[in-house]
Amino acid sequence: MEYTYCIIGGGIVGLATALSLSQRDPAAKILLLEKEAAVGMHQTGHNSGVIHAGIYYKPGSLKARLCRAGAEATKAFCGQNGIPYETCGKLLIATDQRELERLGGLEERASQNEISFEPVSRERLRRIEPNVTGIGALLVHATGIVDYRQVCLAMAEKMKERGAVLKLGKQVVAIDEGEGRVSIHDRDGEIHHARYLISCAGLQSDRIARLAGMRLKHRIVPFRGEYYTLPPSKSEIVKHLIYPVPDPDLPFLGIHLTRMIDGRVTVGPNAVLGFSREGYRKGSIDFRDVASLATHGGFWKMAHRNLKSGIDEFRNSFSRRRYLEECRKYCPSLTLDDLREPGAGIRAQAILDDGTLVHDFLFLQSERMLHVCNAPSPAATSAMPIAEMIVDRLHGTGEDQTHGNALS
Repeated sequence: MEYTYCIIGGGIVGLATALSLSQRDPAAKILLLEKEAAVGMHQTGHNSGVIHAGIYYKPGSLKARLCRAGAEATKAFCGQNGIPYETCGKLLIATDQRELERLGGLEERASQNEISFEPVSRERLRRIEPNVTGIGALLVHATGIVDYRQVCLAMAEKMKERGAVLKLGKQVVAIDEGEGRVSIHDRDGEIHHARYLISCAGLQSDRIARLAGMRLKHRIVPFRGEYYTLPPSKSEIVKHLIYPVPDPDLPFLGIHLTRMIDGRVTVGPNAVLGFSREGYRKGSIDFRDVASLATHGGFWKMAHRNLKSGIDEFRNSFSRRRYLEECRKYCPSLTLDDLREPGAGIRAQAILDDGTLVHDFLFLQSERMLHVCNAPSPAATSAMPIAEMIVDRLHGTGEDQTHGNALS
């Protein structure tokens, strides 16, 4: 059977793309290939579950627009499909005068991005979050929480209802682009033919692009976000999500307290270099992934530029006491005994050959293929409008490779 479209990757972006295609072209024959036994098993299923409002992003930027539209679309999808979510709001906490000054810049961005917010004084912060310490805060009303794996399961069911085919346990091992179609070979020896291929392969996106013969100027580097879950007795310790004020000199956000839709509260994540793209246990090593790091000049350039922050993150990873100190900046009542059930997510970070971290979208495109090589945070929140953009780009005339920093 020949399909109109084949999508590689059963994370939230791949599933949303299948839905977008099925809505725009109801007669299309759509195939989605996922190498795992279920959808949403990697970045989507291991993230914080936050529905972001988009306060951090440059006003008018693509990330700002996609995040705002994505938050609305995610909440609407959850409402239509009976998926629990909660708009609990997020507090950005300033712990010193410098962070308080940065809040002023975030207020300006929130206003320009049309995001509902309100400044919170030290006194009011003490009233609404008695277990949190800070000299001031910004309350972002629209931020919410959800289980994105449930969103993925609902998307998978909906795409199948529309006639799309989902094949699980199908690892792609070869891709051939020919006249009029693309042939996708899986590990079981089956060959799938489609007029167009869209790769939304996340942590494996560079490898899938290389299989397809694309010329790459980047590599995916995995970063582990390690977190702990607080005990049930501390599940009411905060009412909102508690976030730090972002430091523009650091590539990642920093440790925060996150309420989960199942009632748990997590603290974290940090951001440490991963030695396995899909190894969620601490100490996981995949020698193929290590070799990928070691042979990429861009990785070493990036590591040199971020040496101090990288060492600090590793120290926090190996010392629960240091990790606790980061948490206690906002929540001083926490103890070592509260840091339970360690877990981790892994973020696919595209790094260019010159060592630049890609903070925006990165695509590779040919006549019949579109490879999504970097879909930056908050990709889960923005998945549905990202999917619309992918479908537009597939049939458009995009550049071979685009990248940029929407945070600048």
